[in-house]
Amino acid sequence: MNDVVSTAPSSERLASLKQLTLITYILYALSAVIGFTAIVAVIINYVKREDTAGTIYESHFTWQIRTFWFSLLWAVLGFITMIVGVGFIVLFADSIWVIYRIVKGVLNWNDGKPMPVKA
Repeated sequence: MNDVVSTAPSSERLASLKQLTLITYILYALSAVIGFTAIVAVIINYVKREDTAGTIYESHFTWQIRTFWFSLLWAVLGFITMIVGVGFIVLFADSIWVIYRIVKGVLNWNDGKPMPVKA
């Protein structure tokens, strides 16, 4: 007999990860109104990241984490450059980029597709 341990995620685990991925997208979207929910979302991403390994949701978590950090970087640069007026343009562009990333992520999530991230 060949005792092979299956490393494939269970359907319950995948369903839970799918739901958690949507919740984090919602938290990122709510941050435009509430402000701090993106911090909650990125904490969830880091805490549960290991659980997503080997699933399509791993790429979504990577996508979300990168969205958070790059958006924060551009927001800081935008606020710093407000003095010379260009900061408003940077903040506007950052907002549009974040909306794009959330919409693209949710659409891929809905279609059961991974995000196009490289390791």
